[in-house]
Amino acid sequence: MDAYGAARGTIRHAVEQLRNDGLIEVEHGRGAFVRRRPPVRRLASDRFARRHRQRGKAAYLAELEAEDRRPEVEVFEVGPGPAPVLAARLLRLGEGETVLVRRRRYLADGDPMELATSYIPWQIAEGTPMMETNPGPGGIYARIEDAGHTLDHFTEEVTARMPVDEERRTLRLVPGTPVLTVVRTAYDCDGVPVEVCDTVLAADRYLLNYELPAR
Repeated sequence: MDAYGAARGTIRHAVEQLRNDGLIEVEHGRGAFVRRRPPVRRLASDRFARRHRQRGKAAYLAELEAEDRRPEVEVFEVGPGPAPVLAARLLRLGEGETVLVRRRRYLADGDPMELATSYIPWQIAEGTPMMETNPGPGGIYARIEDAGHTLDHFTEEVTARMPVDEERRTLRLVPGTPVLTVVRTAYDCDGVPVEVCDTVLAADRYLLNYELPAR
């Protein structure tokens, strides 16, 4: 107010606009602060490399280790369920066919980063450590390979949108912050889809990096 000769209402409106733009965080009783979270570099060309699984590191753990951040995974659901329309189509299954559903939230230094739901064909997952809350070193991709499906490649489709209320609460998003949705399909060496992962990422907390061959 003193610096700009502005009324209190004008300053409040300006602060609220900065908050809606995702540039500041307002903490009750403390004040307004510039957001300082550096984005995590999500290296699509490296994060699923077999060497990470051989070291016992799932993709997210390897990613956060490279950023010198503290990773945490909260598992919300593990168990059989019906395949939703998109996952069924990508897995070449009938709609509603039983799959293993794994829902979890990923955090970095205590801050929610993304929500991910994996769908794995039941005939691959049944009776394996994939049905456990902690599937073991290397994550579910290591367990898929243990089950005899050597991974060959992944495809990803990326879109952007505004979050629904549940996503806004679970990811602790400030008003006006969009999300990125990444739908990834994993294929084995026979070209069989073995997992679909539907991920919702806080758009302000990631930098997506893709290395594309020029051939």
